[in-house]
Formats: sequence, C-alpha cells, structure tokens
Amino acid sequence: MRQLEHQNLATFKNQIQLQTYVTNSLTTQLSQSNETKANGRIKTILNDSDSGNTAQIQVIDNKGTIRGTNQINNQAIVGQKTTDDNVKNAIYNGKKFEKTTYDSSTGARYYTMISPLIKSSNNNSTVVGVVYTRANLDSVYDSINSITLIYLFAASIAIILGLLISIVISRAITRPIEEMKKQTIRIARGDYSGQVHVYGNDELGQLASAVNNLSVRVEESHESTESERRRLDSVLANMTDGVLATDRRGNVIIINETAASFLDLDENQAMGKSILDVLDIRKDYSLRDLLEKPDELILDFSSEDHSLVLHAHFSLIQRESGFISGLVCVLRDITEQQRIDQDRKQFVSNVSHELRTPLTSVRSYIEALSDGAWKDPKLAPKFLKVTQDETDRMIRMINDLLTLSRMDSGTQKMEVELVNINELFNYVLNRFDMILKKEDHPEKTYTIKRYFTKRDLWVDLDTDRFTQVLDNLMNNAIKYSPDGGVITCRLYETRNKVILSVSDQGLGIPRKDIPHIFDRFYRVDKARSRQQGGSGLGLAISKETVEALHGQIWAESVEGKGSTFYIALPYEPVEEEDLWDEV
Repeated sequence: MRQLEHQNLATFKNQIQLQTYVTNSLTTQLSQSNETKANGRIKTILNDSDSGNTAQIQVIDNKGTIRGTNQINNQAIVGQKTTDDNVKNAIYNGKKFEKTTYDSSTGARYYTMISPLIKSSNNNSTVVGVVYTRANLDSVYDSINSITLIYLFAASIAIILGLLISIVISRAITRPIEEMKKQTIRIARGDYSGQVHVYGNDELGQLASAVNNLSVRVEESHESTESERRRLDSVLANMTDGVLATDRRGNVIIINETAASFLDLDENQAMGKSILDVLDIRKDYSLRDLLEKPDELILDFSSEDHSLVLHAHFSLIQRESGFISGLVCVLRDITEQQRIDQDRKQFVSNVSHELRTPLTSVRSYIEALSDGAWKDPKLAPKFLKVTQDETDRMIRMINDLLTLSRMDSGTQKMEVELVNINELFNYVLNRFDMILKKEDHPEKTYTIKRYFTKRDLWVDLDTDRFTQVLDNLMNNAIKYSPDGGVITCRLYETRNKVILSVSDQGLGIPRKDIPHIFDRFYRVDKARSRQQGGSGLGLAISKETVEALHGQIWAESVEGKGSTFYIALPYEPVEEEDLWDEV
C-alpha cells in the first residue's frame, strides 16, 4: 500500500507538472520588456496548457510579482506581489521546492511545487521567475483508500478461502493419520480387530495399507507367540521334572509347579530371587561357578517328615553370538532311585550275611564230623540236627526270596476264590492249638482268645497265600510273647471292610521302628530274631500278599505292652441265596 501511494503521488506530480516547452515559453515571456504584452502571452500559454488540470498555477517573476494564473476567477491577483516566503527562497536560491500540507479546517491535503525558470545566455544562468503550482491531493488519496479497501476485502476473502481450503486439506491429511494413530494404539493394547480406511492411492493411502498389513502380521505373530507360550506353559506345568530359568544375573524368572513343590516354595515367592538361595547352595557354589562350569548336583532336601533327594542339571541359555543370557536348571526327583539303590545294597548285604551265618555253622559242624565227631554216638546226632536245621533255614529263606522276586516281577499268580474268612481264620488258629496240645514239653505255652463276628463273612482270597500271612502273624505273636502269654485274635466287619487283628503281650515295637517293620530283612531285635530262626522276610511277604488282594496291613504297638497287627480286606456283603447262585 505504501508503494501504491508513492506511485500515485508520482503520477499525480507528473500530471500537474508543466511541460518543458511550456516552461521555456514562460521563461521567454518573463524576459520581455513589455510586461503587458508578456502577461497576455503568459495567460494564453497557461490557458493552452491547462487541459483538465485542476491545479492552481501562478507565474511569478524574479521581483515577486504575479504575472499570470490559470484560475479564471482569480485574475485579480495578476500584478500583485506574492507574500509566500517559499517563492522568495526559490527565486533567491534558484532551486525547486516541493511540499505537502494538510489543512486541518477542511481536512484536505495539498501539494505545493515551486519550479524556478532559468534563462541561460553566454554561460550565465539567470532566474527570471518561478512557476507556483498548488494542487488538491484528495482525489489521489480517495483513489488510494478505495484501492486499499479493495485490497483489504480481497485479502479477507483470500484469507477466509485459504483457511477453509487449509481446513479441508488438513482434515483430508489428519483424518487418516488420526485413524492410523488410533489403530496403532489399539495394536499396542493387543486389539487387532480394527482396520484403517484407505481413502486413496497416495502416500497416505499406502501408509494406511501398510498399517493394516502390520496389524495382520502383528496379530499372527502374537497368536503364534501366545500359542508357543501356552504350549511351553503346558509342557512346564505337566512335566514331572522341576524347571527353573534365570536371567544373566542368576535371578529366577521362570519356575514350574513341580519345582515349586520340590522346593516347598510359592511361585511368586521364588520369582526374582537368586537361584543360589532358592536351591540353598550359596555356601558351596557361586553364580560364576554355575556359568563357567555348569555341572550336575545332588541336592538333599530330606527332613524328619519325608525324604527328598533331587538331581539338578544346569545348562546355559546362550545366544548365537556367545552372549550368556541366563541358566536353566532341571530338577529330577531321585529319592526313589536312591532308596532302591540303598535297598539293593542293603539287600545284597543282608542276603550275604543271612546265608553266611548258617553256611558257616554248617561248615563248622561238618568239619567237626569229618574230624571224627561222627563216631561219637552222643555228639553226632546233635551235630547232624543242627546242620539239618540250618539247611532248612536257608531253604526257607531262599523260598521266601523267590516268592518276593515273583511278586516283584508280577509272575506270582493269585488263585482268588470266594472264601468264608471266619472258617479260614478258625482253621489256622485251631492248627496252632493242636500243635500246643501234641507237644508233651513245649518250649513256650500260650493261650489263643478269639473275638469273631457271628455273621459269616465271604471274601475273595487266595487261600494258600492268605494262610501263609496268618501263619506269619501267629508265629511272630508266639515268638515274641512271654511264656504263658495270651494271643488275642479278632474278626469284624465295617461298612465295606473286613478287619482281622492279632495281638500279643510281648515287648512291643519302638515307635521309630514301626514304619520299617514291613521292610525286607528288617528286624527290631536282630540277635533274638536270628536266634529264633527268623529271616526278616515274613512281614514283607505278608504285605505284598495283602496288597495284591487290594487290602491293607499295618501295626500298632506300645513298647513294653505288646503289638497288634491289623489286616483290612475289601468286603461286599453276600446273601446266602446269592452265594448259591454264584456256585
């Protein structure tokens, strides 16, 4: 707008400025000596040059006298002296003068220009007068104001249209970007259901398609990862071995239920703890030892209540670059294996000891007989009797071992039949009563008391095997009862069990030995049992037989007050009519 103002003012000044030939003519007339004739010519020149020019023009000579004006109604000022100091200065200095003034009373602007008229002759320049021009600038500023209003209006419309267009364009750009932003947030939250709308095939459309493809790929990858994680969790949860995994600092980050059960820990309690503390091996090993030389360890977590021996195998979690990012520890319960190994060693030791003792005795007596004792009619029968007893003892032991071996291998067949257990139990007890009556001088006397239910109880049994069990219990009761003791036998039924019990009045069994009395070769009083011919296998055979019949056998004892052995067998009441139908 400033440039427009300058251009319009310059144009206006050019319009009101007299042409060169006009100023030359005025200079010539001012140089004439005949003022009257010159003034007439000046008036004619001004009238001829004032074609549509609205400016006020006065021609003033170098004496300050107004010689002519283009205002027809103001010709009276011709011949008068000018009072304008600017005119006098221009005459005196011979320089052009321009000035713009503002009339506060009328609110009009005026442009004043005083141009000197110079006559040159013989290289001398003489100011013969000036041309005084005064013009009203209102038309110029009105035009400038009109154009300014037009510019402002056009600019306003352009701004409004620009804003509308920018809003439309920005919406066209930001809408798909906003949708893509929301979709990426949903993807980050695990929601892959949405799709970004593709508005075109431009860069934003290609980006939207890429986001949709990314959503599908991330969903597939997430599902694959979740599937693998669930599979891994299922494998870890159903493993019989315990598994622990750590980070590179040795802190537990994965533990399955089996490992937590082995270590008697809560899974959340173990997370974040050092594996050295979880396995309680910090005193013997450091994390560097496990990382540099992963080895296999045997960890004993046995207590008074239960036995637990674990085999720990360590392996490294290592990347292709060789960076070690953690450890994996697999815990395997080898308690049973250790017990079996211990039992096997104990078994070999016991069998060797049990056979060596009678064999040594037999060898000694045979050597004595070989040395001439067979000729002694008193000693020879005694030596032969001892040899026969020791041989019978070894045969019984070997037969018991064969029986246990067949039971362990599953080759021992049970000939199960429906048996009246009342009669079977009575039969066994009657046999022991007859043995006592037949012996004229028994080593030990005893009394058998019976407390049986009056109802006949029919149970599926292998008669021979179960008879052997009852014989073992009765023999033990007789062996460990004092002379003249009472052996109490009971038989009764519960809702679905038949209970048999044999009680003696012997020394009883110490509390610490009760859990082991059914173990093979286990004796509470080893010297006394061996002296009485026991092999330590009778109760083990009894337990195997009762369990093969789906029953239970256990003992209760108070030291010094005798022992009671119980047998519980499965029982279903059978009516007499049903019994005959089955037969």
